[in-house]
Amino acid sequence: MGSVLNAEKQREEQKNRFFQKDNTIATKDRIVAWPRMGNIDLSMVALVSSLGVKIVEAPPNSNEALEIGVKNSIEGICLPYKLNLANYIMALEKGANTLMMFQAPGSCRFGNYTKMAQKTLKKMGYKFDMVVFDMYQSKMKQTLQAFWHVTKCANPYRYYKGFSTGFNKAFAIDTAERLLFYTRPRELNKGEAERCYKKWYKIISETTSIWGCKQLKKKIIKDFKKIPIDKNKIVPKVYLLGEFFVLLDPYTNKDIEKTLGDLGVEVERQIFFSDWLEHVLQPSFLYKKESHRERCVRFAEKYMKRAIGGETIETVGDTVYAAQNGIDGVIHIMPFSCMPEIVSQNILTRVSREEDIPAMTLVLDEQTGKAGYQTRIEAFIDLVKRKKMKENLGSKNKREEVLS
Repeated sequence: MGSVLNAEKQREEQKNRFFQKDNTIATKDRIVAWPRMGNIDLSMVALVSSLGVKIVEAPPNSNEALEIGVKNSIEGICLPYKLNLANYIMALEKGANTLMMFQAPGSCRFGNYTKMAQKTLKKMGYKFDMVVFDMYQSKMKQTLQAFWHVTKCANPYRYYKGFSTGFNKAFAIDTAERLLFYTRPRELNKGEAERCYKKWYKIISETTSIWGCKQLKKKIIKDFKKIPIDKNKIVPKVYLLGEFFVLLDPYTNKDIEKTLGDLGVEVERQIFFSDWLEHVLQPSFLYKKESHRERCVRFAEKYMKRAIGGETIETVGDTVYAAQNGIDGVIHIMPFSCMPEIVSQNILTRVSREEDIPAMTLVLDEQTGKAGYQTRIEAFIDLVKRKKMKENLGSKNKREEVLS
């Protein structure tokens, strides 16, 4: 009897770990919000609205949001937390009463964001329901439980429509971003790729049907192919890697992809929201190809024997992979005081030396100035371009020797 009670207690504790309930909020009265991060809103709005719940979107990350987050956070906490907290405060001020948050294990403080934010917001006098789910625990099951707790929706079609439109919007916008990164440094008419991307962002946002969302990716590829580019231009290719949040959020990383594109560099960002969704939520037996994380673990083995949390093993594995696959350099971006990425930063020094690939780490917090940030990027890209020219000249001389 005691073992049965203990098992029941454990199940209840596991449940409460993810769902902190406020029984005063009826389902029909719920107004849901979540933190901003890159283009995640396109998918979340499609999913949550399909389940019949009211939504409040926090304003995009900005100087105002950062000021609010810094004011109400402890000094040493990382930049993503400060912006997440600001998103919650701004959403609550707009009428939200249910906050959603992801959670992950490991040494990253991300696993403590929810408890810290909850305590701070309660002290500030806000009343709300916090719904937290760790998608690494039971993947789709955990996700469905979390959304059911918020919406009480029992209609399978609504879930199918929400997940279908949400996933396809994520795939579409990430496709548009990849094409933007490729086209921007090669375009003949400056700004045309950026305009094409913004046009499709608006179309993706406004598309609501399942069929329409499924067609988006194909249409985006077709439209980008119309942009005239210089196919013979020698364009350095740089991997952008590091902590998940700062990679995906253009305000936080100071729009580094655009900066690099304007400098004539093709960016390959190694983390996209759609890739993460596909790997985390899709059942493993349906995932036929090697995942990004699995590839990183394989390539990082010489330098790291196991994952330690955050994106550490991805950062190291991607750098080794880049060096062995002709990439011209890597830029590692991280929030100030991020524990896993501090480990990455120290390992990258050795990886850069032994694998012969230029690597630079950029550390971001509320004190980071645009001018100094830009100067460091420009200096690094000059180094990358010189290295590439030297390699191309060496290859040309070797060809001439062979021909003579």
